[in-house]
Amino acid sequence: MNVANIIRKTKQLPQVPGVYIFRDAKGKIIYIGKATSLKSRVSSYFRTLRGLSPLKGDSVPEQHSRPIEEMIHRVADIEVQETESVLEALILESNLIKKHQPKYNVKEKDDKSFSYFVITKEEFPRVLILRQTDLCPHPQPLSQRARGVNVGKTFGPYTSKKQMEIALKIMRKIFPFHSSKNKTEKGCFDFQLGLCPGPYAGAISKTDYAKNIRGIKMILEGKKKNLLKKMEKEMQALAKKEEFEKATEVRNKIFALQHIQDVALISNGKDEAVPRLYGRSNKFRIEAYDISNIGGQQAVGSMVVFENSEPNKKEYRKFKIKTVEGANDVAMMKEVLTRRFSNPWTQPDLILLDGGAGHLNMAEKLLQEMGFVILIVSVAKGATRKKLETRKSKIETKTEIENLLKNQNLLKNIMDEAHRFAISYHRKVRKREFI
Repeated sequence: MNVANIIRKTKQLPQVPGVYIFRDAKGKIIYIGKATSLKSRVSSYFRTLRGLSPLKGDSVPEQHSRPIEEMIHRVADIEVQETESVLEALILESNLIKKHQPKYNVKEKDDKSFSYFVITKEEFPRVLILRQTDLCPHPQPLSQRARGVNVGKTFGPYTSKKQMEIALKIMRKIFPFHSSKNKTEKGCFDFQLGLCPGPYAGAISKTDYAKNIRGIKMILEGKKKNLLKKMEKEMQALAKKEEFEKATEVRNKIFALQHIQDVALISNGKDEAVPRLYGRSNKFRIEAYDISNIGGQQAVGSMVVFENSEPNKKEYRKFKIKTVEGANDVAMMKEVLTRRFSNPWTQPDLILLDGGAGHLNMAEKLLQEMGFVILIVSVAKGATRKKLETRKSKIETKTEIENLLKNQNLLKNIMDEAHRFAISYHRKVRKREFI
C-alpha cells in the first residue's frame, strides 16, 4: 500500500453522494461501498494511516473488524463514481456488487441476509421487497421463484432492507403503484394518499400504469438519465397533441426525478462497513458554539442549533471539558468540536464560533482532517462592543448565506443564545462542585 498516495486521494474526494471502489495491488476490486459524502466516508477508513485515532463510531462490529482491517491494508487504489442522490448511490452500489462480486462484500454478509426488489408478473404489477429467505429454494432460477408471488423481475442483492423500504417510498411518490394483494382499491388508504393510482378503480389506464412500473424498473437498473430523456420526449409529444394536463403530469415527474429528496434515506439508513452517517436536514441548519469557565475551572462548552433562523432546543448539546487544563479557550473549543463531529448528528450548513482568528484557524484544520467541508465563521464583539467582527473560512458560499452573515441582529441573537446556554450549564457545574 502506498500510504501517501491513498491519503492524497482521500483529500481530493468530493463531498457528494456516490460509490467508492477499493482495488488491490493487482488492480482487482476487493470492496465496493456507497456514501452520503464520498470524502467523509472514504477518509474514515484511513484515519489510523494519517496518525489519527479512530473516532467514536469509526469502529466496526467485532465479528467484522478483522476482515475490514485486513481489507484496508490491501487497498492500493481508490476509484469513485459520483451520483446525484443517495438513492442512486444505493442502487449503483448494488448493481456493481452483483457485477463484480468483491471479496470483502461477500465476506461481510451471509447470502440469507440479502434482500431484493421484486416486480411481480400480473396485470398491474406490484413492487415488493423480499429477503433471500422468502424466495423459494432451488432449482428454479431466482427470477421465477417466490412463495405466493409470480415474479417477473428481481433487482439486487441489497444488504439493508430498511434502506430499501425508504428508497421504495421515494420512488413510489414519483411513480405510484398498487401494492396490495387484493385486486381492488376499496378501503385502500394508499389510494386516498395518492400512492396507489387506482388501476382496479379505473383511475389510470393500463398503459400509463405500465409507464410507472417502467420508471421504477429503469431507476433500479441505474438508467435514470435514459428515463429522463424518454419522459422529456413524451412530454413534448403530449404538448404537441395539446394534451396539456398529461404533459404537466409528466413534467412534474421529471422535476421530482431531478430533485429527489432523500433526506430520510440519509438520516435513517446506514452505509455499510463504517457505521458513521452524517445526514443533512431539509432546513437550513446553523450550529453555534461557546465556552464558559473561570480561569480554566469548571470549563464547559455549548452547542445551540437554529433551523431556518428559529432555535431548535431539542438539538442543543452541552459538553463538560475533560482534556484541557488551564485557561485555553481554543483548545477547549477544539475538544468540543472533535466530540461533536465524532457523533452521527445532522450535519450543519453553517458553524458559528465565539472567538477570533485562532478559533477559526483551529476549526478549519480540524474539520478538514475529519473529512468535513462546512462554512465556519468566528464571531467576536468589536472594540466598541456594538458591532460584531466576523471572520469566515475560505469556502465558496451561496448568496443566501452571504445575506445571512450580513444580518447582525440574527448573528447576535444566535451567539447570545449560545452564551446563555453555556453560562447556565457552567453555573450548574460550579454549584454541583461547590456542594
